[in-house]
Amino acid sequence: MEQRPPSQPQEAWSETPRALHPPRAQQGPNEVCEVQPLQGLSDSGEGPSASDMSPQQEDPLSCIRACCMCRPQAEAQKLSFLASICTICEAALEDSGAHYRLCVCPLEVAQCIEELLQEEPAERLDTELQQQAMSAIAAMSRAWLLPEERKSSLLRACLGSVLHLPHYKDDTDRDAALYMQTMEALHRLLQVLVGSAGTSVLMELQNILELLLPFTTCQLAAVEERAMACIARLLAFCNTCPLPEVCSCFTGAVVLRHQCTENQRFPVLGKLAEHLICGAAAQDEGTRDEAMKAVRQLFIFIASQRMWMWQKDPKNPQLWECQQILLLQEVSQENNARNIFEVLLKYLLYPERVNVLITAIESMKTPSLHSTNLAVHMVDVLTAEAHFPPGQVRKIVKVIYSSLPSIKAQPGLESLGRALLVLASKFPGEMVSSLLGCSPTCTSVTITMWREMLSEPPAVEKVLQELLRVLTNHSLRHTSPSIEDWPRVLALAAARILPEIIQLPLVLKEAEAIFPQLFLALLFQVSFTTELTLQEVEIFWQVHQQHQLSPIRSAVQSLKVLLCSVGLQKQMEAVQEQGGWDALLSTVTHLQGVQVVARVMRELPGALRDPIFHQLVELLSTKFCSWEMVAMVFLVEMLECVDLSEELHRVVSLFGTYLQSQSVGTQQLVLRGILQLSQRQDTARKMLGLLPCITEQLQDADSGARAVALPVLSTLLRLLERGKLSLVALELASNLPALFEDESGTVRQLSIHLFLDTLSFVEGREKRKMRKEVYRSLVPLYLHLHDEEESVAK
Repeated sequence: MEQRPPSQPQEAWSETPRALHPPRAQQGPNEVCEVQPLQGLSDSGEGPSASDMSPQQEDPLSCIRACCMCRPQAEAQKLSFLASICTICEAALEDSGAHYRLCVCPLEVAQCIEELLQEEPAERLDTELQQQAMSAIAAMSRAWLLPEERKSSLLRACLGSVLHLPHYKDDTDRDAALYMQTMEALHRLLQVLVGSAGTSVLMELQNILELLLPFTTCQLAAVEERAMACIARLLAFCNTCPLPEVCSCFTGAVVLRHQCTENQRFPVLGKLAEHLICGAAAQDEGTRDEAMKAVRQLFIFIASQRMWMWQKDPKNPQLWECQQILLLQEVSQENNARNIFEVLLKYLLYPERVNVLITAIESMKTPSLHSTNLAVHMVDVLTAEAHFPPGQVRKIVKVIYSSLPSIKAQPGLESLGRALLVLASKFPGEMVSSLLGCSPTCTSVTITMWREMLSEPPAVEKVLQELLRVLTNHSLRHTSPSIEDWPRVLALAAARILPEIIQLPLVLKEAEAIFPQLFLALLFQVSFTTELTLQEVEIFWQVHQQHQLSPIRSAVQSLKVLLCSVGLQKQMEAVQEQGGWDALLSTVTHLQGVQVVARVMRELPGALRDPIFHQLVELLSTKFCSWEMVAMVFLVEMLECVDLSEELHRVVSLFGTYLQSQSVGTQQLVLRGILQLSQRQDTARKMLGLLPCITEQLQDADSGARAVALPVLSTLLRLLERGKLSLVALELASNLPALFEDESGTVRQLSIHLFLDTLSFVEGREKRKMRKEVYRSLVPLYLHLHDEEESVAK
């Protein structure tokens, strides 16, 4: 088949202005045409009028020019206009120079044809206008004069005009004969469009099918039967045409390290298969028969494409040919829609199966017992054996979310519940992020979907683990405007859904098992919510803002619900009495609120308290997080009451790491923790390893950190053995005079006290070196005799 030139308005048909008339609203597959009043001639238009000439007096070019300037009103004028188009297009095929003698733009001609079709009444057929219009469109397509940008709207007008014609039962009726001729003209037009598409034949076929498919589900038996017949005839025609070689991804599948063009793909296949299978289960016998014809032609089409791909595989081509023959016989003899579906399923790849699944879900919105039961069967089969890529899972979830409110049939609702459960077990990560993205603020539809996903134990465990992962992902990175690519917005949504699902028995049981992780994740969620950007808040609120809690109040509410659900209502009330929940809501008092919560939680029995502490150590050991300050506040508050026999080594290592933090507040918290442990007999000596790090921090730390570090050093020095004590005291004495000038009176006082203590710690050969440090410090000490702080002066 030869290559068709690029689609664009031909130079031959130069643009001429004409009086435009507003087109009638296009007729959809579920609408019945009404007769529109014909519009009068334009009084202001110049040039020849179509009403001034008879078909015998005018030549084709003059007729076309006149009708494009002023739309024809009489039936004879309309038919003459359409016949003139056919004449000119035939001349253009025979003589390429005819293109340059035409003086009307193809866009104008196409628009005029479309308007004529839209004016034709659908309740009767008493003229040949539809036939002639379709012949004119076919002639323009053959002559490469049909504008691509008008092709779809023209074809939609043809389908709406012809498929909705009355049904004629008496074959001897003149109108019945005219109807048959009109339907044949439609079939010929579709075949011409495909046949003249050149190497773009698959794209052209797909475009036509996309326009036909809505008519197959319009709930009008006659229209559905005709649409199915059009598909069957068109597929049969395509199966006789030399189609271009398709790619292995001709269904739209993504193949790595691979490139192909749109001309080699056919992504409408899955949707087409589902519509035809549903048509094979229709109540109307005529629709069923035409759908079965289309199914068989579709199978031949699929088999021929698959055979071309398998012919490249040297493995047993004869075996494949035998299998093809057997399956073709199986499809030809089968009249049960379910069985047809299962046979075709052998030849549908996963991208096609996703389209079948999506179309089956959408078809459940139409209240029909036969179609619903078939759709239920297809959804059950496809989800049970699914191996969908992440992007396809997201698409399925969105279709279920948008379709669920319109599905009333109980079998359909139960089928979608089973599908959600299966998908949640197989793809927990994709399901959680997709559903959170559908409705961050948690609508009633999403609550229904969550409950279905959490109705069996294996899925519950996987889904809660994914929710936990989302809760702790506070990354600022996002790759697209989609909500699923905004981790912090998803974390907000995850916190919002927890109160809605935690009351489910299976969820509550799993929540108790992972309580420490969930509790800390929600606490950190509250903390990071205070840092949200305006854009993130707007994304979270893009729907359903009314009657909703603010993001931070929503997170606090989720934390309170979690505590009550696992039997810790007294602790929740204790935090409330001490003002902890209110403190958490403000950035100014937030850390104070965390301290209140930590002090209440440290009173828990060891069986609950120790796992929380262990989880804190685990989190702080694995990575630096935006909530490290909150975690450190909580950990330091719990140091007084936890058993450190197993965690002490890791805690000391943590303190050494976080002393290097760029956050001054974190440094102070670590030093307070070290001070607490240095005052406990069972842990004090383990802190000695941190002495060099603490001494080093004295020079760069702020006054607050120094005020904590100096008492720590004073305590730890007394734990050293005498020989090492002398060396450390000498080194420390050389660093302390710099602190005598600190802006904080407390630091000045503590540093002078510690300097005096070091004098008594030095022994042996270090005493001579110590004298030098004393001499260096005499002047600074003398100056502080009149320090503004009385305690320093003393």
